[in-house]
Amino acid sequence: MRNPRVEYEMTKEELAELKESFKPVVAIMVGGSGPSSPQENANRAWASLGKKGGFDSMTVRPSNKGERFFTAVPNETTAQEEQRLKEEKETSRTAEIKKLNADKEAIENRLSEIEKEAK
Repeated sequence: MRNPRVEYEMTKEELAELKESFKPVVAIMVGGSGPSSPQENANRAWASLGKKGGFDSMTVRPSNKGERFFTAVPNETTAQEEQRLKEEKETSRTAEIKKLNADKEAIENRLSEIEKEAK
């Protein structure tokens, strides 16, 4: 189970860095590849902030408290990740058992039909 959404507040410096990443960059082609887009730069800035703040940068949403505030889903702790992986493994195992039992039943039914036809 994922963590609930949490409100975060970034520092003035973090906000300034984030805003700087939104600005367009001068397009100078070097070696056949252009510079990163403002969106790519912003994504990298949010990812860096997420790593530093312990949240999933892909879950960021604005808050109504002001531009330095936002909500996001915190990253999983090691214990939470282990529990999630354990539950996913058990769910997968249960689904495979169910499928194999259904396949087994279908095979047994077909075998029974073939044996009846042979008599």
